[in-house]
Amino acid sequence: MNDLALTNARIVLDDCILHGTLIARNGIIRLVEEGSTQAPGAIDCEGDYVVPGLVELHTDNLEKHLMPRAGVLWPSIPAVLTHDAQVVAAGITTVFDALSVGDLEEDSVRVETLKSTYDAILQGQETGALRADHWIHLRCELAYPRLIEALEPLMHHPSVRLISLMDHTPGQRQFRDLAQYRKYYSKSHISWTEDEFADVLKRRTEQQAAYSSKHESIVLSMARGRNIILASHDDTDVQQVGHARRLGVTISEFPTTQEAADAAHAHGLTTVMGAPNVVRGGSHSGNVAALDLARTDRLDMLSSDYVPASLLHGAFMLHTLAGWSMPRAMATVSRNPARALGFEDRGTLKAGLRADVVRMRDVGGLPIVRNVWVNGQRSF
Repeated sequence: MNDLALTNARIVLDDCILHGTLIARNGIIRLVEEGSTQAPGAIDCEGDYVVPGLVELHTDNLEKHLMPRAGVLWPSIPAVLTHDAQVVAAGITTVFDALSVGDLEEDSVRVETLKSTYDAILQGQETGALRADHWIHLRCELAYPRLIEALEPLMHHPSVRLISLMDHTPGQRQFRDLAQYRKYYSKSHISWTEDEFADVLKRRTEQQAAYSSKHESIVLSMARGRNIILASHDDTDVQQVGHARRLGVTISEFPTTQEAADAAHAHGLTTVMGAPNVVRGGSHSGNVAALDLARTDRLDMLSSDYVPASLLHGAFMLHTLAGWSMPRAMATVSRNPARALGFEDRGTLKAGLRADVVRMRDVGGLPIVRNVWVNGQRSF
């Protein structure tokens, strides 16, 4: 019998905070009620918050474990296990590992490690080696010449549940500011003379013209009839958002402007922004601040992106800085992404749902994860 009883907790529900008790059995929440319990083995939470397990829909945190130092490739399975441990310690119980299918830069670690990483995630699932519930998010770089041949072998596993349509061609979307584009790649020790940079821009623009539209149509055809959610990426203006909606996109990832976020809201898209953007107080690429979207009611979900610990921290800051209630703030990292991804069995603390549960403590305005249970099993 797998029993879990948490008492003397501030339990964050959909619409309120309940000072009470949560009881789960065999991985399912059986009871959430006000008051304490004397049940044998009950854990006294000492007034800590108890929140739903976090749902992460776009993290490329795994990449830093695949290449822990420039030029050093780490074996895929140990990298996946380390990533898994890190996300669970951050309170993430459901994670969509974002694997980039293609890259516009030559000799990319993303291209080199794609298949081995994909296989390692599936192996971790099949052997029970992973603590979190892992799913796969395929990030399709539309201007990558060999996108379709790289994507086709990955499409058939049921763990593939989310596809995002990306185009990182410089001069538009995330990199509409060319100075930011050069700055971004300088962090990877890529530098160009003025002539070299002009040549890069020319080649990238030619690639986009040759492949992006064609690949977009093929990817949509491949996704059709499967249980796959579509997301757009780095929308900048009304036209791009409208185009995404016509394609059947339901999630707007990281809109770069207030205009795009307004358009996504008007079209009924669910908008996700980076939690690091919230924690840092702005975008590292010079785009719109997530807190600005929160204050104009244009933010539905957060993603930890490249820092797992930012997810809970970012949600907490929506509560402390944007003035959101704790239930509303926590929904951006639990209920809202769960629903956007088609999950009805998680994302909220309610009888009959999965016992994905996080105990966390507010220490001077910083949320500290104390314990994590995934499907009722203690994982941290």
